Amino acid sequence: MEEKKSGLVENITLTRVPMDQRKPWISIAFIWAGSVICIPALMVGSFISAGMNFAQSALCMVIGYSIVVVYMCLMGIQSADLGLPSTVAISRAYGKKGSSFLVSLVLVLCMVGWFAAQTSLCAMSFCGIMKGYLDIDFPLWLSITIWGVLMFITAVYGVKFIEFLNKVSVPALFVMLIWGVVASLMKGAASAVSAYEPPQFLGWSYGITLAVAGFAAGAIISGDYTRYCKSRRDTVLSCVVGVLPAGIGALLIGAFLSLSAGSFDLAVVFSDFGLPIIGLLVLILATWTTNTGNAYMSGLAVCKMFSVKDSKRPLATFICGALGIVCAVAGLADFLNTYISIIGAVVPPIMGVVICDYYVICKGKKENWAPVRGINWIGIIAWILGGGFALLETLGVVSVFSSALDGVILSFVAYWILHSLLKNTKLAGSGEMTIEEACSVAQ
Repeated sequence: MEEKKSGLVENITLTRVPMDQRKPWISIAFIWAGSVICIPALMVGSFISAGMNFAQSALCMVIGYSIVVVYMCLMGIQSADLGLPSTVAISRAYGKKGSSFLVSLVLVLCMVGWFAAQTSLCAMSFCGIMKGYLDIDFPLWLSITIWGVLMFITAVYGVKFIEFLNKVSVPALFVMLIWGVVASLMKGAASAVSAYEPPQFLGWSYGITLAVAGFAAGAIISGDYTRYCKSRRDTVLSCVVGVLPAGIGALLIGAFLSLSAGSFDLAVVFSDFGLPIIGLLVLILATWTTNTGNAYMSGLAVCKMFSVKDSKRPLATFICGALGIVCAVAGLADFLNTYISIIGAVVPPIMGVVICDYYVICKGKKENWAPVRGINWIGIIAWILGGGFALLETLGVVSVFSSALDGVILSFVAYWILHSLLKNTKLAGSGEMTIEEACSVAQ
């Protein structure tokens, strides 16, 4: 299928990214850094610190994000090898229809939900600043609509605009966040943070699972960006350099600010320093860089679900952004903690199936990989087993280590065993197909 290169709007949606359009790894790393520096990341950091002291929280964050990056590298390498986005790269493990209608639906729900939650948090802080300093009762629904539209419009134009936004905003965000921490330290926050002990220690599994869940959806669809990487080395570098420092740093800052200032909301923190405009600017940049990625990736997943042509990808992204705004106005942010817990349980096991299929069944070689027609029920069953067990861990019914890791391991092993036993049955799909067929809009 011929690639479309004209115009400012990206048109490479489900088809291969040619080598002449691949990007330096540092460009992808900037996109990842912008994705993990966000208000919900600060919130997740505050959630973790609510159940353990600061040193324990920091260790959980390092372990959790290290697990996330391993997932990202394994998923991202496959997409870089094939030049295909995640929704197509998983069309062997789950079958073309399985990946289109089942897995893609989960991805859309995750990314649209994150878009709604982050837009709500940004809009509420904006309204708070307007009321507190200008005595203006700015309507929340209008604030959500304005900021939501501005954020998803960037995603409509595609990777080039997302890359530009992150190159501009990420350095500024780092400076402003460090400024906030330094200002807190100058007010004596270090002693308060170091002396903090939670009312109840909630356990290592609690902290690690929250850290993983905060970026689980980003890990599974990492291929949407790493398909632009030139090599496996570039993929690993972009994930490690882009995610670990920024991701762990955002969680730590969220925990630190929550313990020292009593709030993870940067607008509130900077307002306490007499700098409300700076706080609002940080808030907007942190939300914008991440929400652009949420809208972009959800648009790709919708294209896969409904076999939408490449040229319609901007429209799919627009619709996902609009749906996110509707969910934000409806109050999805009120259920963010529950939402994060569910994501942490059901999303990571999707990766266990895909990783086993590519690195064990296909031996990590792109020439051994081919999409499968129909639904690969072996993959679906393995995912249900892993996700179901992880959900039981989240609910406290069973406990091994962490639902963010246990579910992936179980789905990996289940797929390996089931594939060995049932690979020649109808449960494995309706036979292989070409990549061109998998990328086409025809079912």
